[in-house]
Amino acid sequence: MEADQDEHAGGGFNPPVPTRRGGPDYGRFIEAVRTLQDLTRGADAPDDVVSKAAELIETANRLLGPYDADEWHSPSGRRMDLPNRGNILQVPVDLVVTEAGRVGGTARFRRYHLGRNGAVHGGSLAHLFDSLLGFTAFKLSESKRQRTAFLHVDYRNIVPIDRTLRVDAGIDRIEGRKIFVAGRLLDGDAVLCEAEALFVMLKPGQP
Repeated sequence: MEADQDEHAGGGFNPPVPTRRGGPDYGRFIEAVRTLQDLTRGADAPDDVVSKAAELIETANRLLGPYDADEWHSPSGRRMDLPNRGNILQVPVDLVVTEAGRVGGTARFRRYHLGRNGAVHGGSLAHLFDSLLGFTAFKLSESKRQRTAFLHVDYRNIVPIDRTLRVDAGIDRIEGRKIFVAGRLLDGDAVLCEAEALFVMLKPGQP
């Protein structure tokens, strides 16, 4: 039985409580919305098609509107059985803790993340690293609650959309409440971006 989300500790940065809310089609729902985002960026449709699509989306909004919930009750970010925990905000990734005690895996930017000329928007790359390095700090330290204090990204090469890329990250050192983390985004052996970050472990009750 799912834990009562009304019991979460107020004022703290609380880890998500797993859920199966949303049912077996929640992953399908998330993928459909991602595809809609891609097509919103990419489709050059006739005026009447755009009008019809807008009507359909507005219908979907009216359908979902009565069920708007706070972060503790929404399945988004709490579906541990789905990629990215069912969180549409995240850049699509598949991450694991490696035998070497690091975090590795893949990332794939979609049309939605396009900047210009086939390249991923720089802000989307920073978003990836904030998530990747935060996940690394969480998984490889004993801290369950921390927030980003510093993030620096070096853009080495153009990052293409619609290509499966590799990520690698690890903890450089821990000093008291400070977790220093670094990571890379690679296409084969070529380093596309590098980043370093500082995450600060939160004290009890800190938001």
